[in-house]
Amino acid sequence: MLNKNRRCWICLAGFLPTLISADVYKWIDVQGRPHYADREHEQAKSLSMSPQVSYLTVKKVFDGDTILLNNGQKVRLLGINTPEVAGPNKDNEVGGEAAKSWLKKALEHRKVRLEVDVEKLDKYQRTLAHVFTEDKQHINLALVKQGLAVINIYPPNLKYVDTLLSAQQVAEKAGLGIWGNSAYSPQRYQSITQDGYKGWKRVTGRIKSVKKTRKYSYLQFSAQVSIRIENRWLNLFPPLQVYIGKNLEARGWINKNRDHYSVQIRHPAELKNIDSDP
Repeated sequence: MLNKNRRCWICLAGFLPTLISADVYKWIDVQGRPHYADREHEQAKSLSMSPQVSYLTVKKVFDGDTILLNNGQKVRLLGINTPEVAGPNKDNEVGGEAAKSWLKKALEHRKVRLEVDVEKLDKYQRTLAHVFTEDKQHINLALVKQGLAVINIYPPNLKYVDTLLSAQQVAEKAGLGIWGNSAYSPQRYQSITQDGYKGWKRVTGRIKSVKKTRKYSYLQFSAQVSIRIENRWLNLFPPLQVYIGKNLEARGWINKNRDHYSVQIRHPAELKNIDSDP
């Protein structure tokens, strides 16, 4: 037979996983026996419960923003994007090897913990996460600080967006990494052609009008080139009419539909008002 104290500890262990970030209360009865509960008792004292932190080892670095953990979990660093490295069906992009090399030195065979946001997986079933080392280095942020990555915002995952944006502004001003590379210089919307539109781009021009369809809204540079925003994310933006007449730089990937090109953005941080530059 289990004694009562042992039964108490087994019961406590049974619900501890659900109380990792909650308070646990303990009191001693008149016979000197301990009792535990998840709510206050007139004789109870709160026990300090430290959140459990799980660390896993990085087994492999695929590129500057994708890693494999020793449990087989593939992780896509959330909130950022690094240039591609050469692989099946994709060409090497300027800066891709530099980002991968830095990440290998920083993480390979080291332990990390993950912080997820609203969406846990992407369409490829990779875990979406902010990655932290044992010495508390925020890897996503470190890549942005060095200009090895750009912010890549996917609502509703907005954790650390302000921190990442501030770091990017500093890196851009200092001309670090891709911000100092001519391959990523801003280009006028008129220069977008069928052969040169692929990859992450910085497209500039003055907004002439706003167009809205059932699914998308467009800030139009011209009838052929525009900035595209999904209507479900319009609540993150000011009224789009305020952009008319503004000279903007849009940062993102270009979608081609017949003879029309559109820069896809999901957050106002991916727009820069060139007219307001000092």
